Formats: sequence, structure tokens, C-alpha cells
Amino acid sequence: MVPRSPSEPVESPHPRAILLDAGNTLVFADRKRIFRIYAEVGVQGEEERFQQAELIARHQLSDRVQEGATGTEPHLWREYFLTLFRRSGIPEDALDRVGERLVEEHRRSHLWTRVEAGTGEALDLLLAKGYRLGVISNADGRMESVLERTGLRSRVEFVMDSQEVGVEKPDPAIFHEGIRRLGLPAREVLYVGDLYPVDVVGARRAGLQALLLDPSGRLEHPVDRIPSVLHLPDYLRRLSHRGPGDKASG
Repeated sequence: MVPRSPSEPVESPHPRAILLDAGNTLVFADRKRIFRIYAEVGVQGEEERFQQAELIARHQLSDRVQEGATGTEPHLWREYFLTLFRRSGIPEDALDRVGERLVEEHRRSHLWTRVEAGTGEALDLLLAKGYRLGVISNADGRMESVLERTGLRSRVEFVMDSQEVGVEKPDPAIFHEGIRRLGLPAREVLYVGDLYPVDVVGARRAGLQALLLDPSGRLEHPVDRIPSVLHLPDYLRRLSHRGPGDKASG
């Protein structure tokens, strides 16, 4: 029998619990604060251009992780932000200044505090349907307080921040701790995140089901995909009605 690759899906029961990534899944970079920094170097931030730049930077980060990085290395995030800055209109001679100001701003107050309208309501709907919710995030020790500030903390049973747990995704150990806290078999838990090599591969190695966020609709990884957490209730409804081999992505 040929062993199954950890990146391949498995037939599993309908999930009883959902574990979610935080950054770029539940909370996003505050564009207003970033645009104020852009304005300091004479660049007017444009929402659509920034959004497209961020997606390109995120795909680039995912590629680097797939090549063997963990996704938390400082040089990868420098590359991420340089791509974001360049593609959203920052001139070369202002890149360092904008980067320094962004670091200062993030240290002062966490930048990932923007919540997509309807996120809280989507989580409330999941809770009303009987799903248990939790968060597992590669973060810097501040994610629980971020979710408190944004009003999302009350919707989840726990927040696991890699800085506090001492292990990072995609290491299966952090997912194992999540299912231990839930007290459920791994195959009855769905993990939702935005980076395939970190979130999907890591979750599957730990025996969890996985779902990838694909806002651009252009990813081609072997996993179900939805554009955002707002589509999660509908995905789970369709999942409960589909047969073996049916696709529920999109």
C-alpha cells in the first residue's frame, strides 16, 4: 500500500469543531494606518491596488514556505513587505523609511486589527449550528489581546499563539495541542487558514481536515477553497450534503 501524502485529503466525518488561523484569516492589516505611513512619503494609498499587492505578497510568502521555510523568518517578512510596498506605489528611495515606520507602528500597536464586515456574524452562525471554535496562530504573543480588541475573542473557546505555546505551524505538535484542548478526535476537526504549506499541510499531518482561504480564486492546491471566513457557514452546509468525491470549493 502506498502511503498517503500529508498534502492529500482524506474521507472524514462532518467536523464538530473548527480551528482557525488568525492573521489574514480573521484579522487583517489595518490599511488606514498603513496609508497614513504612505502619506508621510507622499504616496496616496489606493484600496484596490493595495489589496492586489497584498495577495501577490502572500502568494510569494506561501511559495517560500513551500520551498522549506517556516514562514516566520524575518527575511521572509521583509520580502513580503517590500513586495507589498513596491506594488502599492512606494518608490524605491522611500522603501526603508516606510518599512521602519511600519515596524514602529506595529510595535506600538498590533497592525492586524481590521476585521472584514460580517466576520462576527459568520462565527455566531457557526456557534448557533453547534460547532466549537478555537484559534491557532503563528503570532508574537499578542493575538489573544488583538482578538479581544476586535470583538472576536468571545466567539472562540481558546487562542493558541505560537509565541506562547513554543511551537509553530506547520509543526503537527501545535495542532495536536489544539485537538487536545477540544477533546475531540483529529478527524472531527477542521482547520481553516490562508497559507497552504503552513495551514493545510500542517493540519493534515496532524490528522485534521483542512480548508484553504483563496481570496483571488487562483490557487490550485489539492484542497477545498473558499474566498473568506464569511463563506464558511455555506461551505459546511454544502459539505454536509455532498457525496464522496464531490468538490465543495469556490
